[in-house]
Amino acid sequence: MEPKQQHPLHQIAETPTHKLLLKQWLKEEELILNRISLKETQIDSVRKEITQLYIFFFLFHSIALLLLFNASSKDPFGAKGSESCKRSWIPSLCSLLCSLGIIWAVRYKTDVECHLEKLFEREKEDGQLLARCVEELKKKGVEFDLLKEVDALRRAKSLRVETKVVRKWSARDFVSLFFFSVSCIVLGLTRVILCN
Repeated sequence: MEPKQQHPLHQIAETPTHKLLLKQWLKEEELILNRISLKETQIDSVRKEITQLYIFFFLFHSIALLLLFNASSKDPFGAKGSESCKRSWIPSLCSLLCSLGIIWAVRYKTDVECHLEKLFEREKEDGQLLARCVEELKKKGVEFDLLKEVDALRRAKSLRVETKVVRKWSARDFVSLFFFSVSCIVLGLTRVILCN
């Protein structure tokens, strides 16, 4: 009668190196999961900030146009009509500078979001790779070759190459172009409101 072969987890429990490696990998797996949840929270936070910037952009221009229209409608044919037309560059310049500032902030935040998404994907890949190694260790038990498998894990992490795609027009570029177009339209409306 053949001796009954132990379950791989019993084998791991009896071997100090395998046991230590399993504990270490499980702890690292937990750390990776914590980093993944942190990245998700950061991405959500950045997306909320981007939405707030969108709202602020339209709110700012709506209020500015309403105030200009209200001010110009109080004295439509007065002596100040030509004076306000001559000074229309002041609100136009303020509007343009605020618009460009908001467009820059949106662009910056979308770049931050893109960077965080890349980090998030990398953490997920690391977690999947580590989970595969843990499963392999649990499945093989003592037969798990520490040198070969750990080196394979390190090589897989170091050989991971990020391909840089050729930059094309993205949704971020269209959003920036849209906001710039709206800013130009508001600039023209400011001139029309103050001069007519």
